[in-house]
Amino acid sequence: KLLWSYQGLGIGQGSVAVAGDKVFVTGIPDTVKAEAYLFAFDTSGKLLWKKNYGKDWTGIFPGARSTPTVAGDLIYIENGNGSLCCLKTSNGEQVWNVDFFKDFQADSVQFGFSESVLVDGDRVYCTPGGKTNNVVALERFTGRKIWSSEGYKEKATYCSPILVNHNGQKLFVTLTATSIIGLNAENGQMFWRIHQFQDNKIHANTPVYFDGKLLVSSASRKDSSGLVLLTLSPDGKKAEITWRNKEFINLSGGYMVKDSLIYGGAYLQPKWFCINAKTGQTRYISKELGGGPVISADGLFYCYAEKDGEMALVKGTPGQFNVISKFKVPQGSLQHWAHPVIADGKLYIRHNEALMVYDIREE
Repeated sequence: KLLWSYQGLGIGQGSVAVAGDKVFVTGIPDTVKAEAYLFAFDTSGKLLWKKNYGKDWTGIFPGARSTPTVAGDLIYIENGNGSLCCLKTSNGEQVWNVDFFKDFQADSVQFGFSESVLVDGDRVYCTPGGKTNNVVALERFTGRKIWSSEGYKEKATYCSPILVNHNGQKLFVTLTATSIIGLNAENGQMFWRIHQFQDNKIHANTPVYFDGKLLVSSASRKDSSGLVLLTLSPDGKKAEITWRNKEFINLSGGYMVKDSLIYGGAYLQPKWFCINAKTGQTRYISKELGGGPVISADGLFYCYAEKDGEMALVKGTPGQFNVISKFKVPQGSLQHWAHPVIADGKLYIRHNEALMVYDIREE
């Protein structure tokens, strides 16, 4: 059941952030002016306020990119032009702002900065890219720089980082233009780098950590691309390639690990893969649904076909990919890129200017 919707967000590919009794999402209502807004709704759909946070990306594939990160009473937004701002969740008032180019000598990226920043304790981590301040850790209440790392000295790409607690070692893991990198989260020291290729330097999938391993996917069939599994050394200071699957071509839809199997859709193709996580071998490919973003709840998959805009409820098993039900997303325009979000029995679907919220609780 569609509970509520809103059609005035403007262009954007970022997902919603649900925090407490508020729902936050960004958009650019007027791409000529390029002024971007943070929208705050209550969970019943009432628009509480919207706040201009500056100009956002109107270059190739225009739209607000990253999903806001909420921590306590503060919210962090990285825009496509390389600005990171901290706002109050109560009214959108700005607390601080840093500029990747002026403050960190970043290099520009072709499709605009798209990272959702990472917050841990009193720190916020982000990836400006470039040769000097490749990755930085900031004091999250003030924006003051705690440390910066040269990383692998290359441009940022389009994924969001993760923080891994691996046998007591905190690792910051992300991708840059041609690399998967693992850094010491305490001081920024780079422990390891694995070459990962994509033709347009697009690495838009967040890494997945499980059982001392890291899973990364990029959309290219080159020898150093596709889906790759890395195994970390016990101290986390080394990473080795365990296997690569170059058949699985996933650009930005993400993937799920369940019962030693990996499930995910192909980029712009009606293919859903089930892959053995131990060997990297493809168990089967289902062609019942178009590929796209996937999230999981209650042991089931919610799959969003990026080409034709279908939302499907799926049960994935070692033997089959069973589509239980599906419907066409009725509102919005252009690309179906924003990942759906589930919170408190509600499914949030953002399709550019439209936000739709569905009741998915059992009756």
